[in-house]
Amino acid sequence: MAAELTVPQLSAKHRPTLDQALSAIRSRAYWSPHPEHPKAYGESAPADGLAAFEALRGTRIDLGQPGTDGWTGAEKSPYGPELGVEYPHVDPDVLLPAMKAGMAAWRDAGPETRALVCIEILARISARTHEFAHAVMHTSGQAFMMAFQAGGPHAQDRGLEAVAYAYEEQTRVPGQADWSKPQGKKDPLELGKTFTAVPRGIALMIGCNTFPTWNGYPGLFASLATGNPVLVKPHPRAVLPLALTVQVAREVLAEAGFDPNLVALAVERPGEGIAKDLAVRPEIKLIDYTGSTEFGDWLEANARQAQVYTEKAGVNTVVLDSTDNYKGMLANLAFSLSLYSGQMCTTPQNLLIPRDGIATDAGHKSYDEVVADLAASVGGLLGDDARANALLGALVNPDVKARLEAAAGLGEIALASREVTNPDFPDAVVRTPVMVKLDAAKPDPEAPFLSECFGPVSFAVAVDSTADALDLLRRTVREKGAMTVGAYTTSPDTERAVEEVCLEESAQLSLNLTGGVYVNQTAAFSDFHGSGGNPAANAALCDGAFVSNRFRVVEVRRQA
Repeated sequence: MAAELTVPQLSAKHRPTLDQALSAIRSRAYWSPHPEHPKAYGESAPADGLAAFEALRGTRIDLGQPGTDGWTGAEKSPYGPELGVEYPHVDPDVLLPAMKAGMAAWRDAGPETRALVCIEILARISARTHEFAHAVMHTSGQAFMMAFQAGGPHAQDRGLEAVAYAYEEQTRVPGQADWSKPQGKKDPLELGKTFTAVPRGIALMIGCNTFPTWNGYPGLFASLATGNPVLVKPHPRAVLPLALTVQVAREVLAEAGFDPNLVALAVERPGEGIAKDLAVRPEIKLIDYTGSTEFGDWLEANARQAQVYTEKAGVNTVVLDSTDNYKGMLANLAFSLSLYSGQMCTTPQNLLIPRDGIATDAGHKSYDEVVADLAASVGGLLGDDARANALLGALVNPDVKARLEAAAGLGEIALASREVTNPDFPDAVVRTPVMVKLDAAKPDPEAPFLSECFGPVSFAVAVDSTADALDLLRRTVREKGAMTVGAYTTSPDTERAVEEVCLEESAQLSLNLTGGVYVNQTAAFSDFHGSGGNPAANAALCDGAFVSNRFRVVEVRRQA
C-alpha cells in the first residue's frame, strides 16, 4: 500500500521527541511533551472536544476489522447517562490470522520507524485530548480534570515512555557487524553478521475500568514498538477510550504504509468473558493486564504460551512515626485518601500509627488526636460540594459502593462517609471516604487491614511502636504486595529502617510528602509505577524489563 506518511516526514516531525524521551529515561528528570493544562490545546478545544464526544454517543464505531460478526456495547457512564456506542464484535479465528499478515513488513521497518509511527499515533491522540478526557470521565467515573490529565497527557507520557524503552532495548545490539578472528599465519576467519529484533507474536492488552488509557498505553505501545500486533480487549464498562485509540492507531498505520490490522479491538458481549479464551490461544504471545489479583494469578498460571505482565492488587501502607510539618502531613494524606474516591491502585489504605502517638512540630499527638485531626482534614477538604465533586469523581461500579458501606461494620468509625450531590449529573454516585480505627495488637488472620479494600476506605491501625509498624509493613508487602509505601519520620534511623524494608521487599517508597506531590501519583520518565518485585505486580511501568522480552534478536551469519 502507498504510504501517505513517509519515514523522512515522520523523522523530521518526531525524531526530536524520541531523542528527548531517551534523554529523560536516562536522566530521570522532569519532562513531558504533552501539556497538562486544558487551555494549552487552543481556545476552541474544550468546546470542540465536548462536541466530538457528544457526537459519538448513540453511534457505531466501525473499524473495518476482518472477522466482524456483529455489534455490541452496553456502557453506562458512572455519572448516569447511557453512552449508546456500538463496537465491532469479532471472530478471533478470522481476526487473528489477519493481524499476523502484516507482521513481516512491520518487523522489517526496524525499531526507529516503528517508534516514529507510534509517536505519530500518540501525537494524534494528544490533539484530541479534550475528546478523550470526556470518554475517560464517562467510563471511569474520574472527575473531568483528572480524566483530562491522567487519561490524557499522563497516559500519553506513559505510552511514549514505553516507546523510548522499546527503542533503546532494541538498538543495544548493532544491526550488522563484520567479524574477523586472527588465525596466526593462516588467513583470518571472517563472517558478516546481521542482527534483527523480531517480534514474539500477537499481544493481548486487557484493559481496566478505572484507568483505561493510563494503564493500557504502556503495554500497547511497548508491544507495538517492538514489532508485535496488538489486540486490545477493553473492560466492558470502559471501551470508548480504547476504541478511539485503536481507531487512531489503525489510521496512522495505514497512512504510513502498514497493515492497519496490526492493531485491532475485541469487545465482548455482556457476560461473554472473552479474555480467558483469548489469553490461552496459541497466537497470543504477550499479555498485559491490570485488574484483580484473582484473574491476574489465573493468567500467570494458565496463559503458559505467553509472556504475561500483570498489575494486580496490593495493600498500600503509610507509616506515621514523626513529622516536622504536621499540618502539611495531614493535608497531603487527606488529598491522597480523597483523590478519585480512593479508586487508584496507589491510594494508601493502611495508616500505621503508634498507639502512644507521634512527635510533631505542633507537639506530641496521641493516636486518637492524629486520627481525629486527619479525619477533620479530609472533612475540611471535602466540605464544599463543588470541590468534593472535582476531587472525588463518581464511584466506578456498585462493588466499590458495597465495600464502602460494609466498612462501617469493621470497627470504630473515625470518619463517616457522606453522600455528595453532583448538580450536573444527579444520577452519579458520589461518596466521601470512610476511615475506620483498628488495632494491630488483636491477633486476627482475617483482619481487614491484611487485604485490599479497593475504594474510599482507609484503616487507622494502632500499633505498639514504629518497629511493630515496620514488621506489619513488611508482612503486608511480602504477602499481599504494595504499589506504594509512604512514611513520615524525622529520625534518620527510622528513615533508614523503612527504606531497608522497601528495598528488601521491592516496594516503591515516598518519604515525608507534605507539598503538592502525593504518594498515589507517579510521573512518567522519572517514577517507576510498581516494581515487579512483590505480589502487587510482576512488572514495572516502565523499565527495560517491561519491553526487552517482547522481542528476540535473531542473528544471520554469512561467510565473508
